[in-house]
Amino acid sequence: MKAILQNGYGAPATALRYGETATPTPGPDDVLVETRAASVNARDWHIMRGDPYIARLTTSDMPLRGPRNRVLGTDFAGRVVAVGADVTGIAVGDDVYGEVNGAFAEYVCAPQDVVGLMPSNVNYEQAAAVPLAGNTALVCLLDEARIQPGQRLLVNGASGGVGTFAVQVGKALAAEVTAVCSPRNVDLVTSLGADHVVDYTKRDFTERRYDVVFDLVGNRSLKELRRCLADDGTIILSGGGVSTGGSLVGPMALFVRGALAAKFGRTRIIAPQPKPTRDRFDALTKLIEAGTVAPVIDRSYPLDEAPAAIRYLEEEHARAKVVLLASR
Repeated sequence: MKAILQNGYGAPATALRYGETATPTPGPDDVLVETRAASVNARDWHIMRGDPYIARLTTSDMPLRGPRNRVLGTDFAGRVVAVGADVTGIAVGDDVYGEVNGAFAEYVCAPQDVVGLMPSNVNYEQAAAVPLAGNTALVCLLDEARIQPGQRLLVNGASGGVGTFAVQVGKALAAEVTAVCSPRNVDLVTSLGADHVVDYTKRDFTERRYDVVFDLVGNRSLKELRRCLADDGTIILSGGGVSTGGSLVGPMALFVRGALAAKFGRTRIIAPQPKPTRDRFDALTKLIEAGTVAPVIDRSYPLDEAPAAIRYLEEEHARAKVVLLASR
């Protein structure tokens, strides 16, 4: 099968190539999916670059000598072509979406627990935009922050992949949502239902106080984030975006400071690492089918143009999701 292959760390043009690799064989608990679309995440950029450098010592996906998984990508949507003997609830011919390593390929093999049935009202391109970003927003706000109706939620980085879902999930949970973004994205986040929009070039979002601060950018200090937090509020640290230059610790520095502040201070600061599950995808499917949440796509590329798609993500400040489409 054709796939986007990575043999080492570096820029898109040098680290990635479109080539042949073996089609995966499903085990008893797996499903084999003919990939119709896959989406690009900041995670893919970090793995491609091997950035931050310290992650090569601390994470399993980025060993020192090169990436553990030869095929890049995690988010996918497509049609099931084979299932293992122990698979239940998913059958050959089903349209599904999910999150697993190796998604930038014509076929992807995934454990059934990280695969969900696609929402009936979206296409493959839209479904592929959901898994990592949608799951992150849902888990962080519903399970971790435990947002209650009427609480004030701030989303810093509201026009990004996770941010666009966070605004919508926050509204689905009946929160009062303030979205922070650049001037060109004000109309976008407003259309997603944000109650208030802060253009960060004109206003400082720390002027108000919030019950939950969801920071997806990593450009503000913990002191600044705490300053705009209500008593008994929660700060959620997630992501940190991409940068065209290599870094030693990157957003991990803020996460470490957050963990220390949470342990020795009074502020509730969390940095969840949401795992994909079928239950969470089922919950996202219900929200999408109800029209409460909708994936937003900036632009799409053919699968063989993945290097250009990742370059766009890291250099052009893509908003919402960038998707790769398999040719069929």
